[in-house]
Amino acid sequence: MKVLLTGAGGQLGQALIAACPPGIELIATRRAELDLADPQACSAAVHHHRPAWVLNAGAYTAVDKAESEPALAQAVNAGAPAALAQALAETGGRMLQLSTDFVFNGAQGQPYQPDQPRDPLGVYGTTKAAGEQAVAEQLGAHEGGRAAILRTSWVYGAVGRNFLLTMLRLHRRNAEAGQPLRVVADQVGCPTATPGLAAACWALIAQNLSGWQHWSDAGAASWYDFAVAIGELAVARGLIPAAAAVQPITTAQYPTPAQRPAYSLLACAATRAQLGLPARHWRQALAEVIACVDA
Repeated sequence: MKVLLTGAGGQLGQALIAACPPGIELIATRRAELDLADPQACSAAVHHHRPAWVLNAGAYTAVDKAESEPALAQAVNAGAPAALAQALAETGGRMLQLSTDFVFNGAQGQPYQPDQPRDPLGVYGTTKAAGEQAVAEQLGAHEGGRAAILRTSWVYGAVGRNFLLTMLRLHRRNAEAGQPLRVVADQVGCPTATPGLAAACWALIAQNLSGWQHWSDAGAASWYDFAVAIGELAVARGLIPAAAAVQPITTAQYPTPAQRPAYSLLACAATRAQLGLPARHWRQALAEVIACVDA
């Protein structure tokens, strides 16, 4: 089976390549090979390779920068999925579109179900929601359709640019300087490690699932909880000599260009049951990823 992967150079893309099952002819494209801001290039890639699946892991993920680059975010997060899906509608292929908890406004106090209405707060979430909708309209995100939209949250891995690697650097620096880390404690979601997310993607493709799906690791955390756990586990692993003290702050104390959902936990039970994959607590997954980080 031929699978065209976008975003192969990103943290999830690298995990997907590492976990690629036997029997998959993987066409892994990075930005140099496929510019997702170019809809004609996206369409041409599908028509040239004629994959059974497009696994669209590429995205514009700079949440704050998107507020000042809305056109580029729209092109990558909405225009590329639309072009890929339209080409697949012509060639007969299927599509797995990766999306985000940021399509929700975070105003409710319970996990979001896959079929709940979207209501994004900023440019990043708005463009990702538009990408979801374009794929669903072109290929059908329903039972028997040819599109699956997999939302996830707070993605991190042992490579790339993410909260884990940033916190490791800041823990080391601030501990040496005797200064605390100030981390937001009133935004709640769930960290998701790239190895587990990659396994979910490949299981979804193997089972030809369609529709809106949710996947994250299990449990709930604030960014503060996540930062504390990173420090503790990194010290235990010997990655850093000491962790900095972590000071909880409010969102209001750390203003950013983009507004973020205060509560964006995803309800994942139905997807886990369909995929036959167990729930793994985010802290267990974090310990395993930290074990793979270069000292």
